[in-house]
Amino acid sequence: MPCDCMRSIRRTAPPQRGSIPQRRRDAMQRIMSAAAARLRPLTTAPSARTLSGSRSRPVRPDRRTLYLAGRQKSSVAAEPSLSSGSSSDYVEEMYRTWLDDPSSVHKSWDVFFRNAKASAAPGSAYGSPPPLQRSLPGRATVAAPLSLTDPDLEKLVGDHLEVHTLIRAYQVRGHHIAKLDPLDISCVDLDDAPCSIGSHNLGSYGLHESDLDKVFRLPKTTFIGGSEDSLTLREIIRRLEAAYCQHIGVEFMFINDVHQCQWIRRKFESPGILRFSAEEKRTLLARMVQSTRFEEFLQRKWSSEKRFGLEGCESLIPALKTIIDQSSSSGVESVIMGMPHRGRLNVLANVVRKELDQIFCQFDPKLEAADEGSGDVKYHLGMFHKRMNRLSDKNVTLSLMANPSHLEAVDPVVQGKTKAEQFYSGDSEGKKVMSILIHGDAAFAGQGVVYETFHLSDLPSYTTHGTVHVVVNNQIGFTTDPRMARSSAYPTDVARVVNAPIFHVNADDPEAVTYVCKVASEWRNTFHKDVVVDLVCFRRNGHNEMDEPMFTQPLMYKRIKKQKGVLLKYAEKLMGEAVVTMQEYQEEVAKYDKICEDAYARSKDEKILHIKHWLDSPWPGFFTADGRPKMMSCPSTGLSEEQLAHIGMVAASVPVEDFTVHTGLSRVLKARADMLRKRACDWALGEYMALGSLLQQGVHVRLSGQDVERGTFSHRHHVLHDQNVDKKTCVPMNHISPDQATYTVCNSSLSEYGVLGFELGFAMASPNALVLWEAQFGDFHNTAQCIIDQFISSGQAKWFRQNGIVLLLPHGMEGMGPEHSSARPERFLQMCNDDQDVFPVSLCPPSCLVHTLTFMLPVCQNVREDFAMRQLYHCNWMVVNCSTPANYFHVLRRQILLPFRKPLIVFTPKSLLRHPDARSSFDHMLPGTHFRRVIPDEGPPAAQPPNVKRLIFCSGKIYYDLERERKNRAMDTAVALVRVEQLSPFPFDLVKAETERYANADVVWCQEEHKNQGYYDYVKPRLQTTVGHTRPVWYAGRGPAAAPATGNKHTHLMELQRLLNTAFDMDAFAGNNY
Repeated sequence: MPCDCMRSIRRTAPPQRGSIPQRRRDAMQRIMSAAAARLRPLTTAPSARTLSGSRSRPVRPDRRTLYLAGRQKSSVAAEPSLSSGSSSDYVEEMYRTWLDDPSSVHKSWDVFFRNAKASAAPGSAYGSPPPLQRSLPGRATVAAPLSLTDPDLEKLVGDHLEVHTLIRAYQVRGHHIAKLDPLDISCVDLDDAPCSIGSHNLGSYGLHESDLDKVFRLPKTTFIGGSEDSLTLREIIRRLEAAYCQHIGVEFMFINDVHQCQWIRRKFESPGILRFSAEEKRTLLARMVQSTRFEEFLQRKWSSEKRFGLEGCESLIPALKTIIDQSSSSGVESVIMGMPHRGRLNVLANVVRKELDQIFCQFDPKLEAADEGSGDVKYHLGMFHKRMNRLSDKNVTLSLMANPSHLEAVDPVVQGKTKAEQFYSGDSEGKKVMSILIHGDAAFAGQGVVYETFHLSDLPSYTTHGTVHVVVNNQIGFTTDPRMARSSAYPTDVARVVNAPIFHVNADDPEAVTYVCKVASEWRNTFHKDVVVDLVCFRRNGHNEMDEPMFTQPLMYKRIKKQKGVLLKYAEKLMGEAVVTMQEYQEEVAKYDKICEDAYARSKDEKILHIKHWLDSPWPGFFTADGRPKMMSCPSTGLSEEQLAHIGMVAASVPVEDFTVHTGLSRVLKARADMLRKRACDWALGEYMALGSLLQQGVHVRLSGQDVERGTFSHRHHVLHDQNVDKKTCVPMNHISPDQATYTVCNSSLSEYGVLGFELGFAMASPNALVLWEAQFGDFHNTAQCIIDQFISSGQAKWFRQNGIVLLLPHGMEGMGPEHSSARPERFLQMCNDDQDVFPVSLCPPSCLVHTLTFMLPVCQNVREDFAMRQLYHCNWMVVNCSTPANYFHVLRRQILLPFRKPLIVFTPKSLLRHPDARSSFDHMLPGTHFRRVIPDEGPPAAQPPNVKRLIFCSGKIYYDLERERKNRAMDTAVALVRVEQLSPFPFDLVKAETERYANADVVWCQEEHKNQGYYDYVKPRLQTTVGHTRPVWYAGRGPAAAPATGNKHTHLMELQRLLNTAFDMDAFAGNNY
């Protein structure tokens, strides 16, 4: 807000009227007219002398009313500007000052306000002060209205307003001309628009060089004055350019919060902010030595190895350490980080403090892996470490997440793990746990998951209360120039969508980098919102050390080859300042080199690689000391009748008073109560009992996804909404028992990639929580395929970390078209790690005699009691398609009761949610019951197996179509229907038992999916292995197709009837070659 700028102005010769720009004259007229109109209603009757000579004091207007009128909330982006005419607020501030003391303002303002009080016409009140008329005896007199006659005064006011506009221009656009690029090649495309700030552009603001030495009062929207409230125009420009146009560029004026903008202004405009003590400079130099010499050591020892070094952005290490130092001092106890491969080894060594010998031994090609799984390259690995922070003298836990080469994929995973640690530590404001994400410039602008992750940042169930984003801005993406890689000016523009301030900084200025990171951490700890630090740097080598960048960026790399290293430049600077001597600098370098050499010598003693030493998310106490399960058994997943009834009653009621539910929901609750009386449950009630029982056991349950609170198919209703009171909700699941764990159910943003990654990270934090993500429809998981492929399917094999996340994927061919039918089970089954050609003999008793040749392999006659448990332990994930609510109930409870953690993929039904036959009795959920991997036919075929002519294996909803068709054809004794509920790991033992029971029957696999989709390609070879290739395995189902389903209802029904005919036609496969 502009303030009084008239008091200390040195008057100059008035310019000719024609020299004042017409736009400014027009603006002045608008300002004065608006001010007069706004002030007049607040004035009182003019003062006058009475006949007796005593003065009648005027009644002053209500000061508070005027203050509020001048302080209405507005966007900072719309602050007063001359062009908008809103600078009449400036006149109001003069008026408030004049009310306190008329002599405190310039005499021209005194005349103006007296004339305004005298009801002068708008625009005519402003004039030069004439001598006051003498009072005539016996009558009151009023100063005569004065006209606008002094162009000097008009210019005086206009110049001050223009100076305020100039200050704001620096705050908005100063980063356009900041010296951010160490190479001085400017890869930022600002649409070639000239930046109209600087002393050479004074004319754009109606100012001239002759005004440079005039003194101007500073507005309250700047802090460049420090303790001074007035400066010459020359000094104003100098300080603004020092604040906004040197090695730091600040983007913040788009932020909507005035207080936050003022906070940033104070941090960057206050004089002397970039002054560092000698000790701070020496610490910074030591960190630069570590960062630089580490990369040089790796280059000397392994010059032909890819390591994705940090050369060209060595200041990243002191940047991260500064953020951690400052955050630790503010009370942060745990920092979770995610980053791409460039600079990862350096961060592991010098930030997380991974033992150097453990890093160096990764370069040994003869090192053997000792752990299960495939492992990963060294620049993908993560680390967990707790250490003392020297600056804060507090313990801080650092976790660098392992991640694949898929840039930015780790972003939501980090956020999910951060949210989980905040939840488990009771950190509801993010004061103890925080996240840091390091990005590349091309990926930050190009990867959509960045946008998805940003949009989770302020959602109630997803916020981590602020993340510090650090962009390593190489100004190139592999071989692609920025002008080809993004449409925005900066790679960081995506952060503007969440009002995150963006601090650009020249990475060749370590002190500027350190200061910016200090401010960024203070911002996060003050406002608990995201902030971006853009380290504008370069990449000294190619994409990796073996890459030749001159092929595509010859001029850039000619410049880079001439570029002096930042460590050497900074050391020379400090020696020039007498902060360090050459000897001290060389000793610091020699000291770190010796540390590296000693670690290299120790690394030669390492013969075996232990991936578990690189674990980024340990679970203390869950496994044995060597990382094994404490047992290899799973207790019964059943519950007592009392527990089932109690949880069911909660699900069928509204546990709070004065709460009005929808009439349709009342019918749902009544139907649940009716089922309870019949000792039965449908799908929704079975899920309720599974989740509610885990909450009773103290297990946190989190269900997330699009529309999960109600359920896509309006079956769940875990959040009730009062029909009369807005935003009044009730979550009955949190009213099961007083000492239960918290149930979190939250509708997510319309995102799969970001949200699934977030939930994966949440599940990573603790094994004692059930974390579920539900897709709105099963096929929507394909937009999160990167998380599924790179993290869920292969995460344990690559990074030796287990995860128990559950994916609920609605699936079923029901005539809804190709986009809402298939959850693509074939994709999940293709990624299962069990061998289709080998009966898992390693799980059989050692006494079994087994040949190793696949097609000579006899089926094992004896199966260990823990066969199923060992199968689960060795698989990469579990894939199920339950056909009953009871089995769904059991598989959810089994997920927590297992002594280890594996991802669980559940193909959930749609029509079965309300199918009258898809009900389960409490008898199937009582103590002693378990999840049934295979549900055999328990009807007439089981009584007379020799009479069965056809054995049909199936999975999921198609069972109910087959059962109905069998009944209609009266083939109850001729055809046996066996449901494979757990598809992977494949239940060889139970399938073997069924094929042996019905030894005279044809073996058929029936599915509703198309032949090239669904389960057939996965199941057929395993069925053949089970029967020892002695019997054919026939197919009944839809033929191959490109799309998952037809969009025509009639065609859908025709296809269904055709596959049912094939399944029950005893001559369907006659004469076919196997």
